[in-house]
Amino acid sequence: MTTKAKLEQQLDELKSDYARIQGDLDKLEFVKGRVSSAEEQLVRLEGEIAAVRKELEQFN
Repeated sequence: MTTKAKLEQQLDELKSDYARIQGDLDKLEFVKGRVSSAEEQLVRLEGEIAAVRKELEQFN
């Protein structure tokens, strides 16, 4: 069984990854780079963040 602390740590890591990729995406857009891969990663992370938040709700 997953503990609340582990879920919170996982959520923090996902948020950090999301912020990093968002920054990369901003840079790619600025230099007219290929952004589709970064956008796909953001969508995937959004799904993972939502799933972890849903699991955390069980502890409240």
